[in-house]
Amino acid sequence: MPINVLMPALSPTMEKGNLAKWLKKEGDPVKSGDVLAEIETDKATMEVEAVDEGVLAKIVVPEGTADVPVNDLIALIAEEGEDPKSVSAGGGAEAGVPKSTSPQAEAKAEGGEDRTPGGGTMAYARVNEAPDAAKSAAKPNGAAAPQAGGRIFASPLARRIAKQEGIDLSAIKGSGPHGRVIERDVRAAAKEGVGTGAPAPKEAAPTAPAAAPAGAPAKPASGGGLAAGLTADQVKAMFAKDSYEEIPLDGMRRTIAKRLVESKQTVPHFYLSLDVELDALLGLREQVNAGAAKDKDGKPLFKLSVNDFVIKALALALQRVPNANAVWAEDRILKFRHSDVGVAVAVEGGLFTPVIRKAEQKTLSTISAEMKDLAGRARTKKLKPDEYQGGATAVSNLGMYGIKEFGAVINPPHGTILAVGAGEARVVVKNGAPAVVQAMTVTLSCDHRVVDGALGAELLAAFKGLIESPMAMLV
Repeated sequence: MPINVLMPALSPTMEKGNLAKWLKKEGDPVKSGDVLAEIETDKATMEVEAVDEGVLAKIVVPEGTADVPVNDLIALIAEEGEDPKSVSAGGGAEAGVPKSTSPQAEAKAEGGEDRTPGGGTMAYARVNEAPDAAKSAAKPNGAAAPQAGGRIFASPLARRIAKQEGIDLSAIKGSGPHGRVIERDVRAAAKEGVGTGAPAPKEAAPTAPAAAPAGAPAKPASGGGLAAGLTADQVKAMFAKDSYEEIPLDGMRRTIAKRLVESKQTVPHFYLSLDVELDALLGLREQVNAGAAKDKDGKPLFKLSVNDFVIKALALALQRVPNANAVWAEDRILKFRHSDVGVAVAVEGGLFTPVIRKAEQKTLSTISAEMKDLAGRARTKKLKPDEYQGGATAVSNLGMYGIKEFGAVINPPHGTILAVGAGEARVVVKNGAPAVVQAMTVTLSCDHRVVDGALGAELLAAFKGLIESPMAMLV
């Protein structure tokens, strides 16, 4: 029977992808490990490998096709001894695997296959370094469909929350792609008492909201809708037709908008700011860069930036104030052993936050080289998911644009984010007399569920001490 190749899930949140390019053509032999295609998501362009051998008999989705749902049929591979010319998209469906049908078990990123009741084979292409993902078909009644062995298809986060809340996933109606149970389904079930064996909890009587001014717009819906809950047509009607250009949202901008709205609505932000002096750091940076070893062409092997010192200082500060090196995880706090620091990198249409792992253990030159590599690949969307996921905190530096001070939005599940302003000459009072120093303002955004005011202040004080006595970062 033909092997059906499905659109893979390249991240836990991916629902659709763009089939950017086929690297094999119809009639080409395929071996396990061969790169079949390039898939674009809102975050990256990734190569997809085959996990079965045969001949690429039929390309169902041509290259350049956008918004292909996860688990849709994208190609057919003829197995050994099978005539590739006899294989067609229709034939694949007749074999028992119709387009958009999900696998009979959760697909793993390293690849795998499942035999369908009709005898066909469903293959998941292997995605380099991609996390586990799963999609499913829905029951006719809308509840999550148990598959072979009684398996229910749900996202990893939905499974974890269901386990914590004691909820039976089979009782939940999935609203994800193909009926997959996702986080919001489990949270709604917990609120309504579905699948818990207990009656739905009574809600406290709502407090009457303050009256809004006449004509005030509706409160925006959660999840990243248009401002004030207005539709696109309602917003456009406020402006002359020839006064604007419409720019459709790409996947990255949609994801950023959704996550920022969720962050500001669900994460209790508060902000702490202080000024740090840079004279000692700038002097040390100049000395270190001047003493850098040269390559065979006489070019320095590294050139440290102020941001490299900021990353290192924040990583060490988290080790000195370990309770701040944590994230919120619904019914618990996760406290980390190492300092994994994300760094915001602006790219066309949005931003990435690649993560420097175990930054407290790395030298400044290593951090500098790693950051240059990650930033370069971020701008070409070549980062792997594990390179921009995770971490407990992040650095957002707008100093190069002359921004003096700002408050950054936390990127969940991070517990904090440090906003770094521009370094500038300032007049301060030292020993009762005015003096000119180089200084910058930093602002720490904190998730109050994880980091309270005193803890955040302690973290900032540790950071300030390291920046103003930077030799401690070299030992």
